[in-house]
Amino acid sequence: MNNESCYNISDLLTTLDRYYNLAPQQISNAPLFELVLTLLSQHTSDHNSGRAMNQLINRFNSWEEIINAPLQNIENAIRPGGLAPTKSKRLQKLLIEVKKRQPNLNLDFLKDMPLTEAKEWLTSLPGVGPKTAACVLLFALNRPALPVDTHVGRVSKRLGLASNKLSNDDLHDVLEKKVKPEQIYLFHMSLIQHGRRVCHSRKPECPRCPLLKNCPQIDVSID
Repeated sequence: MNNESCYNISDLLTTLDRYYNLAPQQISNAPLFELVLTLLSQHTSDHNSGRAMNQLINRFNSWEEIINAPLQNIENAIRPGGLAPTKSKRLQKLLIEVKKRQPNLNLDFLKDMPLTEAKEWLTSLPGVGPKTAACVLLFALNRPALPVDTHVGRVSKRLGLASNKLSNDDLHDVLEKKVKPEQIYLFHMSLIQHGRRVCHSRKPECPRCPLLKNCPQIDVSID
């Protein structure tokens, strides 16, 4: 089995983009919203975290109201996202810390901060790791930060783009150095789609994989 990637990143993305026909990026310009949504998305599906976020913003009129609310009220609002007792505490603690540092709760300053410093600022918040920080920077502020979730990590390793020994946290910096800034969004979304729909953790559907010909995990000859 060959562990080295046979893929040029640009060719890889062209192939996956044609296969999945992904929509272009939409920037939310709402970094605090993105921060909260990413927290709620931990260990659950996008559908469930979206329901939790919708109930949260419909239940409370402002971030300050969430800061001052009884935990039980927050827990009830975000229950569809799962792990509500734990996430409600994390959410309130996170918002309290953000308000302590930025009384107006505006995180737009991260747009102009050097990328490394912006990541450090975000990951210094309670409960915020590299993936959450990268999501905020990429999806809300269009910064070239690459979020690495379980799908991106798995597919990257299978394609030989990174060592199997690396954790997903370590992969953020490794993959960012390999992917051009303007390709980061497409790389992230393409590998997520591929991980969800074809390159599953168990029983990947290799026969219908558009990358099969050059996949370093399988020694095959395809006419």
